[in-house]
Amino acid sequence: MKSDMKLISVNVGLPRVVMSNSDPVSTGIFKEPVAGRVMLRTLNLDGDRQADLSVHGGPSKAVYVYASEHYDYWKQELPEMKLPWGMFGENFTTTGPFELNIGDKFHVGSAVVMVTQPRLPCYKLGLKFGRSDMIKRFLGSERTGFYFAVLQEGEVGVGDQIELIEGSKRSVSVSDITRLYTHEKHNIGLLRRAIEVETLPESWRSYFQNRLQKLTGPLLD
Repeated sequence: MKSDMKLISVNVGLPRVVMSNSDPVSTGIFKEPVAGRVMLRTLNLDGDRQADLSVHGGPSKAVYVYASEHYDYWKQELPEMKLPWGMFGENFTTTGPFELNIGDKFHVGSAVVMVTQPRLPCYKLGLKFGRSDMIKRFLGSERTGFYFAVLQEGEVGVGDQIELIEGSKRSVSVSDITRLYTHEKHNIGLLRRAIEVETLPESWRSYFQNRLQKLTGPLLD
């Protein structure tokens, strides 16, 4: 299927140690654009690693994607900062449509990927930006980006089209999941729809199921 979504930067980086309140912290959030074609594997791109595998990485978080269009917003919000591609720790910087549904499947280069979940930032985003308010601002903006799972390994590179293969049968978007987490916590209808999305990672579905149970009590089926 034709898509106007395109890959404009591929960014990788290995974990490095930075200081946080005089304590050393290992983080993989520092990514740099790379030239040429890169092999995309089940867990990450060649040359890329996550530091804390208890909360980062894994099959459902193999590739972090962030839209270049979001950078325009942040340039207005943070005019004093330089914002090169990869600043948000993303592996793929894209241009084109970015309001995607959980479970949408795409070709990119010779790889096949699937949208799995939004990004929930940890304190290391604040470290990267040197701002203690960055996590709150990031979530409040609803410009969180999202993760791809890799269904078929392959090579990717700048200029590749990100072509829709199959749209999700459940119309629950990345931003729907973000809103449920931030300020629509009591939206019972959307909670029910999110729980029914089989391609949403089990951790998210369990989280929403528990919230729904608290809201509906004994009325839950």
